[in-house]
Amino acid sequence: MTAGIRDLQPARLEQALFARNLTKGQLASLVGVSASTVTKWCKGDQSPEAETFKRLASVLNLHPEWLTRPILKSITSPLYRKNSAALKAGLAKLRARTEWGQEVAVLLSEHVDYPELNLPERSFTEPEQIRKSDIEAAAEECRELWQLGRAPIQDLMLAAEGAGIIVFREETDVAVVEGLSSWSAELEGRPLIHLAADKANGFRSRFDLAHEIGHLILHKRMEQKPEDKVRYKIMERQAHQFAGALLLPAQTFAGDVRIPINLDNLLILKQRWGVSVGAMLMRLHVLGLLDDDEKLALFKRRSARWGVKAEPGDDGWAPEKPRLLKRTVDLLVREGILPLDRVSPFLGFAANDVVQLCGLDHTYFSSPAQVVELATLRTSRTAPSAAVESIASVRVAEILAFKQGRRG
Repeated sequence: MTAGIRDLQPARLEQALFARNLTKGQLASLVGVSASTVTKWCKGDQSPEAETFKRLASVLNLHPEWLTRPILKSITSPLYRKNSAALKAGLAKLRARTEWGQEVAVLLSEHVDYPELNLPERSFTEPEQIRKSDIEAAAEECRELWQLGRAPIQDLMLAAEGAGIIVFREETDVAVVEGLSSWSAELEGRPLIHLAADKANGFRSRFDLAHEIGHLILHKRMEQKPEDKVRYKIMERQAHQFAGALLLPAQTFAGDVRIPINLDNLLILKQRWGVSVGAMLMRLHVLGLLDDDEKLALFKRRSARWGVKAEPGDDGWAPEKPRLLKRTVDLLVREGILPLDRVSPFLGFAANDVVQLCGLDHTYFSSPAQVVELATLRTSRTAPSAAVESIASVRVAEILAFKQGRRG
């Protein structure tokens, strides 16, 4: 390696390129060096001079010191919620952003404890082992573990975070990928979910979250084989069925449905259950309340009346937002453990990245932080169940107690 900033970590630079969706050639042009020079940096064959290193960090909008830190262990190969035309570059960007989220969670865990992981355990190693009854049972067990009963879930995000899942939700500019899930060895095997917020549809976002939870439970022990399209479609279908079963438990949901089934009645149930009409039609088909012809006829009627991309009342359920990392930052800032102007340098990312990954208000670092007492935070919709409410107040406040002996 030639002389220069010898502490530059090539793996960090590669990760930053993916997260910023930049090619080596684009980075080279922005920094003012040749593409071959950037390639040598990424391979560890050459180091940038001091001034070039500063320019590099500035272009990537990262704290220079971050580029010199040893990189964390990679997350597992993500299971992702996507449209069929997903781009390789888009997936690489979301994986890198999820790894950045992992790093934020790891650094904050130096000062706080996260909720204990509380997910159903399954040992399936191939999707063909999973029957429909297994999926229904897993969703029912998940509700039982989270003490959600069989009523509509008022805030699935709150329940997921209370069960120890770290969730990030941000605008990604990768429209073809709606979310992904993975596991973090750095967080002692804790699961991570990254959701795209680009479409700002609360019903869709809830279903995406439930879908990723399904992947975490059903497919945890399965080897990823992205080249096997048939296998992938089976796993996607299974995660879809899990999401439907989690959000729309068979007995109580079926009891709410009027016969004969029509779109107008389902629109009313949409606001009660927080699930789109399209997803309800699929669930009713799984439950045997619609046969193939009836399902097809209702989907055709739905498309003719509303189109395929939107439904009436889509703005009636605000997207659920992650709170755990936001509350962690709020707590550390309020208690003076991590002064506001040190949050970004401590994490190594630009303030805008911290805002997005932690779900902070966009003015968080440009105006005095509006810190809200954890015990007063509640969902803005109808009163949640006692179990969910306890996660919002008592449990989170206890879980975010400071670790004795950790550095401040």
